[in-house]
Amino acid sequence: MTLKEFFDLLGQTPSYVLSYFFLIPLTAFLAWMLGKGEGHLTPWKYLYTILVFLVCIPGVTSAALDLYLFLFEKRSIMDANVYTQILPILSMVLTLMLIRQNVSFDDVPGFGKISGLITLIAIILVFMWFVDRTHIVVFSYMPIQQLLLIFVGLLLAARWSTKRLFG
Repeated sequence: MTLKEFFDLLGQTPSYVLSYFFLIPLTAFLAWMLGKGEGHLTPWKYLYTILVFLVCIPGVTSAALDLYLFLFEKRSIMDANVYTQILPILSMVLTLMLIRQNVSFDDVPGFGKISGLITLIAIILVFMWFVDRTHIVVFSYMPIQQLLLIFVGLLLAARWSTKRLFG
């Protein structure tokens, strides 16, 4: 099964996708209503951690896939699948807004890992877009291991510089 076939399958059976991406913000809303002012306490912050991971991993993946399809594949936004390309991002934004109403993201365990993942994906996409737009083509006899080491070094340098820049 290819990734396209998987997304087509999810688009053909939207009830699972809809229920998943509506239950997570609903749970965040209920937690916000029931635990007002207590989001930094132990039971609530772990619930928020689970919700953040459940919604951010598909949301970030969908956003990265959308950027790839629109920037590199030159697909039209009119061809976007609402269930697999738009709904995860909307659900992620809504859930994070609801969680932010009750707790600081500094108090949510593991949120730094998700923000690091988002930063790393953004750096990779910007780097790929820059290479694609400048049409840099290198014809060399450099082994692939050295090329991968250079790429990893550039990623680490970009990650280090963003940490220094944003503190």
